[in-house]
Amino acid sequence: MGVAVSIDQVEKRFGPLRALDGVSLQIAEGEFFGLLGPNGAGKTTLISCLAGLARPDAGRLTVMGRDVVADYRAARRLLGVVPQELVFDPFFSVRETLRIQSGYFGIRNNDDWIDEVLANLDLTAKANTNMRRLSGGMKRRVLVAQALVHKPPVIVLDEPTAGVDVELRQGLWQFVQRLNREGHTVILTTHYLEEAEALCGRIAMLKQGRIVALDTTSNLLARFAGHTLSVRLAPGAALPDALRARATEKDGFWHLRLGGLAEVEAILAALRTAACAFDDLRLTQADLEDVFIGLMQGAEGAR
Repeated sequence: MGVAVSIDQVEKRFGPLRALDGVSLQIAEGEFFGLLGPNGAGKTTLISCLAGLARPDAGRLTVMGRDVVADYRAARRLLGVVPQELVFDPFFSVRETLRIQSGYFGIRNNDDWIDEVLANLDLTAKANTNMRRLSGGMKRRVLVAQALVHKPPVIVLDEPTAGVDVELRQGLWQFVQRLNREGHTVILTTHYLEEAEALCGRIAMLKQGRIVALDTTSNLLARFAGHTLSVRLAPGAALPDALRARATEKDGFWHLRLGGLAEVEAILAALRTAACAFDDLRLTQADLEDVFIGLMQGAEGAR
C-alpha cells in the first residue's frame, strides 16, 4: 500500500505564534484518518498547507507523491478539500456551482456524477436553487459536493458536519464510507469525537502545533482502558472531600475514573458513610473523549 499523504517536519509561524512545530506523519492510501485537537491546535493550518493555501516555513508535504509547493497544480488535482468556512458564489445555482468547480479541473460533461453526488447529499431538490437562498446546512452540503466533483483520490473534510442536521450527517458518512471502501483516502477533522471513534482507523492528536498522539483508534482506547463511575447527587448533597479530590464534574455528574471494578464498592461505601444521597449512578467504559481529555490535559504526551 502506497503513501497518500506525507508530512515531514512541517513548521508554520504567524508572527510570534508557532502554529505548526515540526509535524510529521504519513497517511496510507485508502486510510480513513482522523486529525483531532482543540481549537488553535494547528489542524486547519496543516490542511491549508496541504492544499497550498498557506506555504510552510519549513518541511515538505506531498499528495500521492506530488510536492504541494514544487508541483502544486498536480498535487491540488489529487485533493478534494471541504473547508470550515462557508464560502460560496451567490450568483449561481447549485448545479452551476458544481459545473464551474468541475471546469477548474478541466472536467466537462460530468452531469451523471454531479447527479450522483447531489443525490447522496440530499441536494437533488435544490439543484437549480441559487446558492444564496440555501440554509447554512445546505451550503455546507454543497461544499462537500464541490470537494468530490473531480473524484479526487484524497478527500480532506475539515469539520464537515458542523451545523448539519443528524439525518444528513448519517447520509454523508454513508457516502464517504462508500468512497473510502472504493479506495479514496479520507482525512477528517471533527469536534464530534464519537464520529472519529466510529469512522477512523488511525488518529493523530495535535496540541499547540505538535503531535501528542499518533496511533490506531483501538490502541489509543486501550491506553486509557478502564471504567468511570458517574454519580449525580441529590439536591443539597455534597460529594465527600476524599472523592471530590479525584473527581471531575460535567453535565451534572461527578465522574470518578476507576483503577478496577473493585473500587465501585469502596466509593459506594464512602457515599453511605457520608450520608450522601444520589439520584443516578452510571458505570461506563473509556471512549475517545476520555483519551482526548487525558492527552490535552497532559496525562500522556508520548507519540
